Amino acid sequence: MSNSTLPTLPASDRPEVAARLRDALLGASFTADGLLDLLGAPAYAALARSETVPALRATRDDTPLETLVRLFLLQQPVPHASVRDVLPVAACVESGWLTSVGGDEVAATVDVRPYGGPGGEDWFIVSDLGCAVGGAGGIGSRDEGVVLGVGGASTTLAGITVRTPVATALDLGTGSGIQALHAAQHATRVTATDVNPRALHITALTLALSGAPAADLREGSLFDPVRDDETYDLIVSNPPFVISPGARLTYRDGGMGGDDLCRSLVQQAGDRLREGGFAQFLANWQHVEGEDWQDRLRSWVPRGCDAWIVQREVQDVTQYAELWLRDAGDHRGDPAAYEALYDAWLDEFEARKVKAVGFGWITLRRTDSDAPSITVEEWPHPVEQPLGDTVRAHFDRVDHLRAHDDAALLAAHFRLAAEVIQEQVGLPGAEDPEHVVLRQHRGMRRATKVDTVGAGFAGVCDGSLSAGRILDAIAQLVGEDPVLLRDRTPAQIRLLVEQGFLEPVD
Repeated sequence: MSNSTLPTLPASDRPEVAARLRDALLGASFTADGLLDLLGAPAYAALARSETVPALRATRDDTPLETLVRLFLLQQPVPHASVRDVLPVAACVESGWLTSVGGDEVAATVDVRPYGGPGGEDWFIVSDLGCAVGGAGGIGSRDEGVVLGVGGASTTLAGITVRTPVATALDLGTGSGIQALHAAQHATRVTATDVNPRALHITALTLALSGAPAADLREGSLFDPVRDDETYDLIVSNPPFVISPGARLTYRDGGMGGDDLCRSLVQQAGDRLREGGFAQFLANWQHVEGEDWQDRLRSWVPRGCDAWIVQREVQDVTQYAELWLRDAGDHRGDPAAYEALYDAWLDEFEARKVKAVGFGWITLRRTDSDAPSITVEEWPHPVEQPLGDTVRAHFDRVDHLRAHDDAALLAAHFRLAAEVIQEQVGLPGAEDPEHVVLRQHRGMRRATKVDTVGAGFAGVCDGSLSAGRILDAIAQLVGEDPVLLRDRTPAQIRLLVEQGFLEPVD
């Protein structure tokens, strides 16, 4: 791999310089909160879209914070005199964080972007210049080894990850190191891998500049860098999941045909998980003509693992090709070359009979159960991040349902989950509603239709009575045979528990 067009990175073996730089950045309020205060919400949000003009307009003075914004976020050369009292300039130049230009100015060699941790931590994400975020603006370099910073996919994965204290965590395809940084807060040992050595170098810089422990960094594809005897309590990956012809960009194009990279990643993860461990991925998958996409994903789940797979978005093949051609900035080049690339993407999809591409989350949990639970669903609606606790609670409820047959389920006690409301839907003036909807206002923010019995059952679930006792009371109220009601209701109770509307009291 050639990185000839990319600048030399700062030294990763100079932790004392990274520590001094971190202290200087914090001292100047070069933090997520500090930037929001300085720039204002519109200019700060524009930076996340790779739009720099509003931030340039907001940093016309020479305060220390404005100078650092121009230097590290906007990649503008700044006078040496403006930063010599703010940063350890000589050490930063000597170790490669800064470079001298034009005699009396310095420029950054990498993008350094403040990032607020979940516990209020002040972190810094390092990436290549102009590549802190991707998106509609296109990346700042088309070099195959370019390393991006934090985008929407990165923050989504960080938000859905289960955050329980663990001994070992593996960040597979670490990129700029954001997932490894999160994992370092609750894992004793973090291993981070990437096929791109430049990404491993930048991950080391991200961790050092954020004041986090160093990770075990290993070069290689997928699970190749992991020894046969190594297993983990947590595996996370925001892999190069883009389904594209060829493999131009290491950070996004996996180089395998179709969705084979994501399939391989999921199928191989089972053997790398310890019992009770979680593996969590973002992925793309093909919707193939004549095939149920849910069946396709069920076939990916390894033996001995429960799975929860959520499809968040679907794009037809033209939308998908346009999204990633724009991501690479191809739309700004020669129109004929753009059309040829677009044509190549559609040729690839046509050959594979792909009509659309799905995007979403895949969570595995190693249980070694003889009766694994595999939930594959579509939920494109807004959710409340972070969702790590919601994901963990889903699998806890799966355990409960697996351990309780219908008789045990009716003997169990449940309570209505917090923030669930009941809505009655029907024509104005009608005596009875057409249907009743239970709606969550937290977590997945689900809504589900229930019948009169389901609504009545959920409404009185406070943990004090068993499910069977509640059904007997409802049967008496509606004049129904209690035995028949007990026979037909457990399936509805199971669904309400699985989806998080009801929580087992025990």
